[in-house]
Amino acid sequence: MSTFLSSRILALEGIRCPRRTLFTTSRWSADPWPLPHTPQHLSNTQTPSDIPPPTPIPRPGESKETLRARLIYQSRKRGTLESDLLLSTFARDHLGQMDETELKEYDKLLDEPDWDIYYWATKSRTPPERWAKSSILEKLTVHAKNEGKVVRKMPPL
Repeated sequence: MSTFLSSRILALEGIRCPRRTLFTTSRWSADPWPLPHTPQHLSNTQTPSDIPPPTPIPRPGESKETLRARLIYQSRKRGTLESDLLLSTFARDHLGQMDETELKEYDKLLDEPDWDIYYWATKSRTPPERWAKSSILEKLTVHAKNEGKVVRKMPPL
């Protein structure tokens, strides 16, 4: 009788050979990819409060059209797909109606880290005091809610 058949017969008789476990790591080891919005994830992704806000780069003599074009570019090229989609569609829909003070406020908002802007716009985290009463952030929050259930995609260049 071949060894294959003898091992089959032993298996059928209920005699089990030791098997290797499916997982080689302990069940109790820490998860390297914690779920979002858990305390562990929030503590790892929170921007420290002792970091001063970024200082904007001075651009003397920048025209309103150049400022608007730069903001469209900066809204589109953020580095994360979530921020790119949210900010580029916001820029497409709202930058045309903004006056110069709103454009400068939006410029300052774009100096903040991507994930902070995303979490503030989706109301996952409360914004710091400097952005708590911002009309631009309020418009961005309404845009992020997408109450019209519009299917959004990246606007053309």
